[in-house]
Amino acid sequence: MKLVVIILNKTECLDTLLETFKENGMPGATIIDSKGMIQELSDSNDFRIVGSLRDLFTPSHTENKTIIMAAHDEDIRAISEIVNHATGGLNKPDTGILFTVPIDYMEGLSR
Repeated sequence: MKLVVIILNKTECLDTLLETFKENGMPGATIIDSKGMIQELSDSNDFRIVGSLRDLFTPSHTENKTIIMAAHDEDIRAISEIVNHATGGLNKPDTGILFTVPIDYMEGLSR
């Protein structure tokens, strides 16, 4: 088992992403509103210049969505493909990141 963590900067893809997970038999995920470090610093009085520069490049990007889900090892490739298809590719700047963490113990998830 793995904990899949997706930090989605391209939040307009969220609904498509979740629907595709559901259609592929992956209905369980938790979505958390999140904010990156640069986003947080740009809100600080000491870093208004950083925020102003950030606004030039991504004016509407003020938050992220962090998606976490427990997944079987054999589902990781499919999850990655779904995320990359929905977002247009995580290799593109300011789209998001995906990583996994091993789960050593878990209760409450059935196949």
